[in-house]
Amino acid sequence: MIIVMKANAKEEQVNNITDRLTSLGLGTNKIVGVDCTVIGIVGDTSKVDKELIATLPGVDKVLKVQEPFKRANRAFKKEDTIVDVSRVKIGGEKPVIIAGPCSVESEEQVINIAKSVKASGGSILRGGAFKPRTSPYAFQGLALDGLKILKLAKEEVGIPIVSEIVSIRHLEDFENTVDMIQIGARNMQNFELLKEVGKLKKPILLKRGLANTMEEWLMSAEYILDKGNPNVVLCERGIRTFETYTRNTFDVSAIPVIKRMSHLPVIGDPSHASGKAWMALPLTLAAISAGADGMIIEVHNDPEHALCDGAQSIKPETFAQVMEAVNMISETVSKIKAKHNGRVYTK
Repeated sequence: MIIVMKANAKEEQVNNITDRLTSLGLGTNKIVGVDCTVIGIVGDTSKVDKELIATLPGVDKVLKVQEPFKRANRAFKKEDTIVDVSRVKIGGEKPVIIAGPCSVESEEQVINIAKSVKASGGSILRGGAFKPRTSPYAFQGLALDGLKILKLAKEEVGIPIVSEIVSIRHLEDFENTVDMIQIGARNMQNFELLKEVGKLKKPILLKRGLANTMEEWLMSAEYILDKGNPNVVLCERGIRTFETYTRNTFDVSAIPVIKRMSHLPVIGDPSHASGKAWMALPLTLAAISAGADGMIIEVHNDPEHALCDGAQSIKPETFAQVMEAVNMISETVSKIKAKHNGRVYTK
C-alpha cells in the first residue's frame, strides 16, 4: 500500500502519517518526488484503515500495491534510482561498462587488463577473488590474495573494483577493499547474506538466479533494501532453459520488464549468458537497446590459457571494439528516449 500526498502537503502532515503508521508497528518508506511525496507502507497493511487515512490532511489518495516487493517497486518511487560506485553513476543517461577477468590470476594480469579496460572507456574493473564452481576440483580463486591484487590494481590504475562475495565471514574484507559487492546467481536467494550486505551502504550488484523469476529476483533485492541499503544494481546474466547451444539463455526481455516494475538500475551480462566470446558484442547491443543501464563483460589478455571461463572472455582489443559500438548505440537510444520524453521503457 502507498499513500500519495498532495503537492502542497506540509512536512508536519507527512510526519503525522508516518508517526501513525509507526505506532501500528508498520515500516514506512518516504520518497520525496518532484511533484509530491509518496509514503510506502511495509508490513501487515490489514492494520491500516484505508478510508480513514484518505481523509487525513494532506493526503491525495491511498493505493494498494499488488506485488509483494515494496521498496523496489516503481509504484513507491517513480524516478530511476542512480547508484554511485565511487563516483561512477549507474542508472544515469550513459550506460556504464564493467569489465575484467573472470578470476584474478596474478598481479600482472589484473593490472594490465585494468589499464586496457580503462583506456577503452570501461568504468569499473571486475575480477573474481572467490569463485563458486560446480566442480570442487576446479580453480576456485585466490581468495583474500585475489582481493589484495584487485586493490593494487585500483590504486595503480585509478578504477573502482567489483568482486563476488560467497560467504558472510568475508564481509569485512570486502567492505574494506571493493567499491561494489557482487552477489552471484548461486547466492541470489542466500537470504542471510542478503540481509548482511543490506546493513552496509556499499553498492550491491545482484545477479539473477539461473532459474528464478523476475519477481523472485526483485524479492531478493527487497531483502537488501529492507535492511537500509538503497544502492542495488540488478544484473540479468541469463537463465537456464532447454537450449544447449549457449551456456544460458539471455533474457533480454527482462530488462524492459524490470525497468517498468522497478526503479532500480539493471545491467546485462553477455559473457555468462552465452558462454561464447563472439556473442559479447551482439548481446551488448541488444541489451543497451532494450534499456540496460550498463553491462558487465569478461575480458582476459590470454583467454586460451585462462584458469576460469576462457571461452566466454574477450581480448582487450575486442573490448575496445565493443566500447566503440556501445557509444554509437547509446547515442541512438538517447535520441529515441528524448523523443518519447524518457518513457520508452517505463510507460
